[in-house]
Amino acid sequence: MAWVTLILAGLFEIGWPLGLKMAQQQEHRLSGILIAVVCMGISGSLLWLAQKHIPLGTSYAVWTGIGAAGTFVVGVLFYGDPASLARYLGILLIISGVVVLKMAH
Repeated sequence: MAWVTLILAGLFEIGWPLGLKMAQQQEHRLSGILIAVVCMGISGSLLWLAQKHIPLGTSYAVWTGIGAAGTFVVGVLFYGDPASLARYLGILLIISGVVVLKMAH
């Protein structure tokens, strides 16, 4: 159950940079900030719960890895962020590092 909690924490980690991006548009300023703050709170709380059963370094790496990879994908799909081979390789390396940490647990 701790791993499910950690994965959910990582998914909510995607929400706060997305909310901040939304807040850059005047018409979405308040809702974007609200989304960012709520996602930060939920993500942090779920990470705190997961860390009761998963080592600190592993949980933090998985949490930030999900957040980084997920935010990259959202940026490419919905915000026109650049998607070069090197950027995909970077995300693959992040995911590979997270998988190795999980396997070493």
